[in-house]
Amino acid sequence: MDGQELQRVAGDCAVELPGAGLEHRVGPDWDLFKVAGKVFMLMTDMPGHPVVILKADPDDAAVLRERYADVTAGYHMNKRHWITVEGGGSIDEKLVEELVIDSYRLVVGGLPKSERPVDPNTYGRGA
Repeated sequence: MDGQELQRVAGDCAVELPGAGLEHRVGPDWDLFKVAGKVFMLMTDMPGHPVVILKADPDDAAVLRERYADVTAGYHMNKRHWITVEGGGSIDEKLVEELVIDSYRLVVGGLPKSERPVDPNTYGRGA
């Protein structure tokens, strides 16, 4: 999956999440995906390649960075709690969607219960 495909899949997944919205920032170009005003995903182009930046549980983030060559520490974010995903051979559509939903759930879980559009403990986990 190349970087543009990565961003398309991640963006398509993110905009379908309950309560999610997209905000464009320019100079440099950033797409911020938010739920209840809190960012759960960012997209930008690092020199030469598009990336997606996602929130991740610190333990999961460490495992993802070890397992996938195309997952690194969060670009311009807290390196323990955010990951950067680049297009590459180790990344597929299913993984991208799982990472986007996990990031969304982590952010929703930090919101006051009255502001949560879904239950972060059950949303997207299947029956």
